[in-house]
Amino acid sequence: MNDGQGGGAGPSSSPALGDRLVEVNHHLRMELETVRTVLEQVRQGVEDASLAGDAINDLILRENDWRLGACCATYARVVSAHHGLEDDSVFPHLLHAEPGLSDVLDRLTDEHHVIHGVLQLLDERLVEFIAAPGDFSGVQDAINLLGDTLLPHLEYEEEQLVEPLSRWGFYPDQVMG
Repeated sequence: MNDGQGGGAGPSSSPALGDRLVEVNHHLRMELETVRTVLEQVRQGVEDASLAGDAINDLILRENDWRLGACCATYARVVSAHHGLEDDSVFPHLLHAEPGLSDVLDRLTDEHHVIHGVLQLLDERLVEFIAAPGDFSGVQDAINLLGDTLLPHLEYEEEQLVEPLSRWGFYPDQVMG
């Protein structure tokens, strides 16, 4: 919300903006579940019942392998974009508006770097999986590690930022509606 003096946002008293963070994080949680589900489908060799034959089954498994890779890659891009937006725009705005959030924002930024490393590890494990289909351990371990790092991060982020976001919005000069 513009303070009328061209200097940035003032308190917005808009709980909807804090709720938006919760919605986005909920979406990230659901997408992580989708990644886990796709891995389990690939592990089980889920296939279209209308198709038969070993060769076709192999193609379906290959399609599932590609689906797993595409699903993980898409998820990694979404998480990275979300964290990049927070680091580059939202966090600096909140820090300017509420300097007392410094330690919280530093912790969240550090966690973003850790999560990015886990996403890179997941990508490496997917490459290894494509080279050695059937060995799910590396991919499974990376997905588990992603859940172990991302889910507590999202919870902490919500605990610490919903109220400040409700007060200050996401960006300077944000128009409240």
